Amino acid sequence: MTATSPVELALSRLQMALDRVESAIEQSLENQRQVTGLEGELQRLGTDRSRLAQSLDAAEERSGRIEEANREVSRRLVAAMESIRDVLARNQAA
Repeated sequence: MTATSPVELALSRLQMALDRVESAIEQSLENQRQVTGLEGELQRLGTDRSRLAQSLDAAEERSGRIEEANREVSRRLVAAMESIRDVLARNQAA
């Protein structure tokens, strides 16, 4: 059985500590890569959200114009029907 010297024990402990530091650094770098990836994804989602919001605003505006046109067409149809009824009523009375 060989006795381990205090220097060897200290070197062994130092190596274990360095291994733990290296492992912690690698984990930190991996976490940073994940954060960077998530930040990029978040930015893309924000861009998509902005584009979709603009598209929705345009669709709502178009929908409002269509509703207004529909009300105008309906008003004109009612006026035309009333005119036709008046003409028919006058022709029947004559």
